[in-house]
Amino acid sequence: MIENQSERSDSPAKLRAMFGRNLRLLCQPYASVSALCRELGINRTQFKRYLSGESFPRPDILQRICAYFKVDARILLQPLHEVQNSNTDVIFSAEMEDFLTADSSRVSPNSLPSGFYRFSRRSFVDDQRFIQGLIFVYRKNKKCFLRGMEAKEAILGQGLESLPKIREFRGFVIAQEGGLAALVFRRGSMSCSFNFLTPVPSFENNYWLGYSTRTVQEKPTGDRVTRLVYEHLGQNRSAIFSTARNAGFCEADDLVPYHKTLLKPEDVFFLNWASYGIDRSRIDAHQSKFEDLTAHRLQANP
Repeated sequence: MIENQSERSDSPAKLRAMFGRNLRLLCQPYASVSALCRELGINRTQFKRYLSGESFPRPDILQRICAYFKVDARILLQPLHEVQNSNTDVIFSAEMEDFLTADSSRVSPNSLPSGFYRFSRRSFVDDQRFIQGLIFVYRKNKKCFLRGMEAKEAILGQGLESLPKIREFRGFVIAQEGGLAALVFRRGSMSCSFNFLTPVPSFENNYWLGYSTRTVQEKPTGDRVTRLVYEHLGQNRSAIFSTARNAGFCEADDLVPYHKTLLKPEDVFFLNWASYGIDRSRIDAHQSKFEDLTAHRLQANP
């Protein structure tokens, strides 16, 4: 019996349908097909024929489409989620598409402009000191990313070499109700931190306040969650270079004054402990102990 060509999984009709379905999924995050066609340099009428499964693109057009969406030619043969999952796209995989939507990854420049930021927080390894540094926020393929370098002293304190590739961290930013969230990784996924930020009303609206958590086991010393401040430096080259030069550990009095105000060095950062069944009086006792220790150190080092 001769197999019906239209029933074969590799028939031209099936391949066109597979490609059209995959291409429609890739186009979902984009508000305008016409604008997308202009970016790709493809005729809109022809592009719609690809979307409907009526025709295949030429090899050079296929290469252009694959390069733009960062996929490969398997989109002709396999469902998109299989292609993307094999590319280790865990966060924005089909498994998560109903929970972590494409819209959340499109962070408006009004919410977090691209450019350099000064950040500050209490140190995770020495809770009597603070960390300040420089972060660069940028956009690529309509997604928002950040990158920066850990302080040399902090890296050396962890027994690591202070090489640039070891100090570098990168992360991505997503929109959340009431603010922004960032998941930040060291190279090789050695560790990561979660940051949450909300805008602070100010004269230039260039401050964000939130907290940062880190992925380490609980220890008697050191914090795993602390307040975090971002300050957008815009085109202020002097502030950018100054922040880069002074990146690293510092004392509370060395912080930029408004950073110090927002970080509240005298207050212990705490979550809504009542929701975890923890007696607030224990937190108050810890706060009192912390204040007594601080006062003792100030007396010993006037």
